[in-house]
Amino acid sequence: MVIVNLLIEFSLPFVNGLKGRRAVLNSIKEKLKKFNLSVLDISGEYPKEAALAVVFAAFDEKYAHKTIQKIEETLFRNFPEYSFEISYEML
Repeated sequence: MVIVNLLIEFSLPFVNGLKGRRAVLNSIKEKLKKFNLSVLDISGEYPKEAALAVVFAAFDEKYAHKTIQKIEETLFRNFPEYSFEISYEML
């Protein structure tokens, strides 16, 4: 079994305030629910930047990489206006 810890950092150029960022992140979290993972908003004070910590368990590394790829595809497909960067570690 593999535990995967993802950090997804977003650039939100069209968001004007913290309420707008929260709305965007809630929408993203809703889309990620289908992957059966835990998501935590770890964003700072600046509203045009956001970060999500994501943790999930996988059977093996191959399945973990597939899930990461699906998460990335979901973000590209549903939120093309926001750029993001994913970093991860497997334990």
